[in-house]
Amino acid sequence: MIKNGLASFSRRGALALALLGGAALSGIAHAQEKSLTVALTADAVILDPHAANELTGNIMFYHFYDALVARTPELGFEPGLAESWQVVDDTTWIFKLRKGVKFHNGDELKASDVVFTFERLKKALMSNLVANIASSRAIDDYTVEIKTPKPYAVLHMALAEVLIVSEKYTKATGDEQMGLKPMGTGPYKLAEWVKEDRIVMAAHADYWRGKPKIDKVTFKPITNPATRTAALLTGGVDVIQDLSVRDVAGVKANAGFEVITRPSLLNMVIAIDTREKSPTIDLPTNPMRDRRVREALVRAINVEAIRTVVMNGFATPSEQYVPSSHLGYVPGLDFRKTYSFDLEKARALMKEAGFEKGFAMTLDTTNNRYVNDGAIAQALAGMFARINVKLNLNLMPRSNFFGYIRAPSDKSSFIMSGWDTPSGDAGNMYSTLLYSRGKKPGFGQANRGAFSNEEFDGWIDKADATADIKQRHAFLQEATKVATREIPMIPLHYEQDIYAAKKGIKVVPRMDKFIWAYEMDVN
Repeated sequence: MIKNGLASFSRRGALALALLGGAALSGIAHAQEKSLTVALTADAVILDPHAANELTGNIMFYHFYDALVARTPELGFEPGLAESWQVVDDTTWIFKLRKGVKFHNGDELKASDVVFTFERLKKALMSNLVANIASSRAIDDYTVEIKTPKPYAVLHMALAEVLIVSEKYTKATGDEQMGLKPMGTGPYKLAEWVKEDRIVMAAHADYWRGKPKIDKVTFKPITNPATRTAALLTGGVDVIQDLSVRDVAGVKANAGFEVITRPSLLNMVIAIDTREKSPTIDLPTNPMRDRRVREALVRAINVEAIRTVVMNGFATPSEQYVPSSHLGYVPGLDFRKTYSFDLEKARALMKEAGFEKGFAMTLDTTNNRYVNDGAIAQALAGMFARINVKLNLNLMPRSNFFGYIRAPSDKSSFIMSGWDTPSGDAGNMYSTLLYSRGKKPGFGQANRGAFSNEEFDGWIDKADATADIKQRHAFLQEATKVATREIPMIPLHYEQDIYAAKKGIKVVPRMDKFIWAYEMDVN
């Protein structure tokens, strides 16, 4: 298990108004109330924790809800709503709930709420979160028994993704309204949501960890990087997410602000359509079914040029689909070295596969979700042109993108997006993105390229059937080797998380890129 202490966000010492030319800091309210304003890159699409899996929404979810197991900033795992758990046998786990945990409406959390949550998830968009739960039952008000279909060594890690809802409230509110009216056990209550403008949260005074230090938190979606920077520099917000790589030097030069960076878990990847007929390729057979074509596409990408020119150095080329901290990572295996940038080799592979003259297809991606996503797409188009692959760009706002590419899709051939795996386990990513679609309930739900490989699936099945974490790691390593060999998806680089804040606000960013106001303070 990966261990680490909790991250913290704090503002220490007295803040001189002179730092901002006499302007009052938006994070300093009157003595009776502390407030903070944070600018994010986007607004949440929905506030139902079982109906979406996207970064901004996830950040909001963890303010309103809790899981049985809590994830620390460095991907460690510790008791959350469950104060303890034990493995009774290979397929039976017992979780003991904390007593006295209150939902925002004052109701006490009970085991029945946990069981209800699991059952609701089985029918929800995010059913993959409970794909390895066969059944659950409430032994008493504070004890839950969970059965897995096979031994599953990382159940406790997986449950850090499962946010618990109130059975009574959810049934009374209805699924549609749950997306607008979140109500959980988390540190904050929803006070106001003006879509595309702000989400305002008020502290949950009865939070089981203790009342939050900040009474009011406002999250503002500011999609334009330059506008986010301006909002910080003019005092409109206190902290911004994803400072533009072009603005780093300028903000660092300003004495009133600081820049904080850390390597991100978010891996930019390209899903490759492997179906017989691909929607945007006007050929009888999809060229990318041929592994040689997939390898040619990889070798045509100059990731170092993207890192230095497009990302201004703030990116780390991906060695594998998950970082070295994760179960399933293979030491010594480097995707970039296995398929180094080599245009001559790429052209030779295209000729060998019978596509020397190339083909045209469309790349679907965002223009306001990931760092320099539109610029990366433009760079890829230029690189692929050198092997006679014409890449038409379908750039769209984040608000349209995820619905457009949702698997199974009849629209996409080539999709660039980001994916992170905060569970610390490659199996979480592989079972969702690369496992054969339709083979097992909850598996392959985001397999956008329709990749299907029996050997790969077999290693995932074995990993999901062992109670030994070391054995699971070994099985997932074999799956990593298969994926690297078959290239169903191209990893590009890990983003560098870049935050900027007013001096006096200490920001220690999390590996999962969540900004959790409960860890912040304003002095």
